[in-house]
Amino acid sequence: MEIIYCLVPKHYWEKWAENEYYLPRDYEQEGFIHATKGDDLLTKVAGRVYGDTNDELYVLVIDEQKVTAPIKYEKAKDGLLYPHIYGKLNTDAIAEIRQMVKIDGKWAIGDRVDSHT
Repeated sequence: MEIIYCLVPKHYWEKWAENEYYLPRDYEQEGFIHATKGDDLLTKVAGRVYGDTNDELYVLVIDEQKVTAPIKYEKAKDGLLYPHIYGKLNTDAIAEIRQMVKIDGKWAIGDRVDSHT
């Protein structure tokens, strides 16, 4: 299984949890769903995007091979490649959902919240 990650605030995910697909808040503006690959890059992005928040944060653990929308690896401003999902994320591609936890001010992957398969 090839894993990619998608960060989502808990309160926002709860609106989508029972749907067949997921779209983030910024999808209309961005035209794709931001994702990451690898634990180190995930925690780096979490710190950059959600560093100032103490809201509950989830990470969707996605089986890349089950995603029905096109995925393109594109270089971002930081020079690294990120997987971008160009379309709705079918929720049956979500293998599990985990909490993100702040430890000494830095985000880390926490406990499993839910299984989607």
